[in-house]
Amino acid sequence: MSTVQQVYESLMDRLTPKERLARSVAMLKWSRDLIARRILETDGPRSFERLKWEVALLQYGSVPEVRFMIERALDRVSD
Repeated sequence: MSTVQQVYESLMDRLTPKERLARSVAMLKWSRDLIARRILETDGPRSFERLKWEVALLQYGSVPEVRFMIERALDRVSD
């Protein structure tokens, strides 16, 4: 194991459960924001509601049942 990995794991071990959860939430928000920016750069502006569902489709669309639910929600929102 590299020194960097050891330091990282040591620091992570010191986090409280609340801090770990906050870190996970922040990472999830960061990834959603990144996907949203890419959609906007590629396809242009759209409503916040549509963008939210398009991000969800990219994140969770590999599960057929979830994809179906997200696509139904997309059918109900405006551009």
